[in-house]
Amino acid sequence: MIKIRLDVDYAYPSRLQSFLFTTLNTKTSKNYLKNSKILAKMFNESPKELMAYWFFTPQTTPDAELLALLRPNNNEVALHVATQPYQELERLEKATKRKVKYYTVHGTARLLARIMWRRKLWEARAPIPLDFPLKSFYDYPTLGLDRVCYDHNTEQALKIAEESVAKGEVLHVHPEWLFQRGTLNHRGPYYEVFKSLLQVDEDLDDIFVRKKSFAKIAYRPEQFEYVRNGAPSEQLLKKLSERGADIYTFIERKWCCPLSNPPKAWLKTEDNVAILKVTPYEEWLSSVGKKTRNMIRKAEKSGVKTESAQPDEKLAEGIWKIYNETPIRQGRAFSHYGARLEDLKLQVSHYGKTDTYISSTLDGQLVGFVQLTHGDQVTVMTQILSLQKHWDKAVNNALVAKAVEVCAGRGEKWLMYGRMGNHPSLDNFKESNNFQKLTLNRYYVPLTQKGATAMKLGLHRELKNALPPQLKNAFLPVFNWVSRTRIKARLRLKSN
Repeated sequence: MIKIRLDVDYAYPSRLQSFLFTTLNTKTSKNYLKNSKILAKMFNESPKELMAYWFFTPQTTPDAELLALLRPNNNEVALHVATQPYQELERLEKATKRKVKYYTVHGTARLLARIMWRRKLWEARAPIPLDFPLKSFYDYPTLGLDRVCYDHNTEQALKIAEESVAKGEVLHVHPEWLFQRGTLNHRGPYYEVFKSLLQVDEDLDDIFVRKKSFAKIAYRPEQFEYVRNGAPSEQLLKKLSERGADIYTFIERKWCCPLSNPPKAWLKTEDNVAILKVTPYEEWLSSVGKKTRNMIRKAEKSGVKTESAQPDEKLAEGIWKIYNETPIRQGRAFSHYGARLEDLKLQVSHYGKTDTYISSTLDGQLVGFVQLTHGDQVTVMTQILSLQKHWDKAVNNALVAKAVEVCAGRGEKWLMYGRMGNHPSLDNFKESNNFQKLTLNRYYVPLTQKGATAMKLGLHRELKNALPPQLKNAFLPVFNWVSRTRIKARLRLKSN
């Protein structure tokens, strides 16, 4: 069983708001116990056996919404003594209509905090009478998980938490640090650890949040948002809003999952993909131009062997050499340059369980590869790269041809190859292999008033996507020059 102790010291996610309302001895309904309610929902959704002990102060007495979430079979209401043990116990039991069995004491190391809690200036903790009827919770072995999350990354903290649970220890957290990181008190966000430990919120696994202007945008990276339906449910949008996102964006997969009657509040912008309707390989080969067929034959005549590859260390080493061949590709800085071999071994091993790797080899050495990510009614060419010194051997043509053959053999319906409009020469290559530009809709969903305001001001869009094609093409050489200059300067500084 997972045992969790929650010291609900403050009522609001914002420290400033919590300090203000604690000092004024008042409260507001907006965001009251917001993080506690998120945690309670996570506990209720978890398939794990758990018991949560909630220690409330006079300033964090649970409201009706939170009480409804605290199912009595696995949630215990308890007292976090602030100043007056007997009065606070009576008030808590009256407000919750539940019998309280345990107590802890709210400590305040700083003078200002003691003033805020109306405590005697020389008292870090309120004294507990010897005849106080509750049982101290300090008798149980405990791990301060939010402290662990301050000192360790998510993977390390999760391992420590699992070992602690196995030993029968209680995981101790404060709801206010669910998402944010403290500095003076050395506490760190533990949401990701709880998410894995409790096996919840799996629908958020591949959703990331980034800040743009004053709003936070939730999104799925390209390798995820095309392979399955991204249209959100009401539950997903509510979770994202609770977790601090202001806007959610997703692609409408028009080729298989067109939306009907999306809400008017959803803002629609135009996007596109390069997509190929998969046909039997021989049919595709006869449909492409003579030049493309000749390029495929050229690779074969040059001794290039193209086939499905095993996701092993040899493949990872070959990819590592391709990544680190040159810092500049297609006229701009190459983002994978400088990749570490150990990281690539882990990456290939991970994606090899679900994706298909295709390799092109020359004299037994990897000269190019493509990674195919298989999704719902589409396969995405996540990466296609080859050694520049062998570009004269038409390696990429051979890789695309093999990708089409593999998809046809698997009965795939569609093969996607990135977007169109960012690289004129690459666009020509895609078109020569029968990939067509498919115009799609990208939707932006406001989750908060802040998000709605950002969308009205046009701050949700990337500048490169907002520019018309004529301006984008005009600025492309400038962007490429800036990109090349930056990486060259970085490499010079590194060598010095």
